[in-house]
Amino acid sequence: MALVRDATAAPSMHNAQPWRFQYSRRNRAFHLRADLRGALPHSDPVLRALHIGCGAALMNLRVAVAHEGWQATTRVLPDPSDPMLLASVTLTGPLGDEDDPAALYPAVDTRHTSRYPFAETEIPMSVRTALVDAADQEHVSLSFASGWHLQSVLDLAREGEARNLTDAGAAADLDRFTRRADDTRPATEGVPEYAFGPRRRIGKAPMRDFAGGKPIPGRATADFETSPHLALLSTSRDRPVEWLRTGQAVERVLLRATLEGLAASFVTQALEWHDLRWPLRDPMAGMAYMQMVLRLGYGPPGTRTPRRPVQDVLDIEP
Repeated sequence: MALVRDATAAPSMHNAQPWRFQYSRRNRAFHLRADLRGALPHSDPVLRALHIGCGAALMNLRVAVAHEGWQATTRVLPDPSDPMLLASVTLTGPLGDEDDPAALYPAVDTRHTSRYPFAETEIPMSVRTALVDAADQEHVSLSFASGWHLQSVLDLAREGEARNLTDAGAAADLDRFTRRADDTRPATEGVPEYAFGPRRRIGKAPMRDFAGGKPIPGRATADFETSPHLALLSTSRDRPVEWLRTGQAVERVLLRATLEGLAASFVTQALEWHDLRWPLRDPMAGMAYMQMVLRLGYGPPGTRTPRRPVQDVLDIEP
């Protein structure tokens, strides 16, 4: 159960937690399945974000398994006839001399999305290189937006946010997975009010308003960074297998960033609109399909958000 608890510490869009695990004692194998309770029908109609969230949970499971001293074989989409079976992780024996990704384990429990302002501090090239290498280990490309491309990404994120605030379907997804202080629903999923972060007063950081544009008594305002650091992750193709790779790359990057003292948040607004996703790419850099945008920087650590109990997401078989 501890391994799955670590897996479910992963991030997912709106903290929807779109995963379910099965463990076979006989085969010493975990199966990761999509849980459509965590689907976002309006914001994620093709389940791309669902696959990315499950990929992040898969990365955490791989890290936790290695931390416990096990070598494992991971297969994604192992059964073409069962598209909701996203991955299998089979424990094959004691871990050898190569302990990657066990070294990332200390960040599994401390990594949290931060919706606070970051300092106007440059990220050292050595740290940027480490994050690029982390994504590359999962066969995903990472680059930092700059110049005209950075401004273009910021403009597209702003457009996506404006659409989300006026679109009934996007608002329905947000309402389902946000929790106000007086909400009586079980606090096991979604983004609670205490994790919304302050409203932006000035600055260019592309923050999502989890309040949906509605006032919250006592909510603070803050000045955000004017030159945000945005990391873009892309793949050469755009299929479920690439989405799962992206999720693993995103979590590997976030765990490495946490160990390097960086905080992070997600910038997915433009990715949620088909006509805004393609222009996110930098054609001069050879990017193909944009899968994720991360905001990185030095600032307050994020706030822990709730997770479903392990017994609600894990089935154990003989």
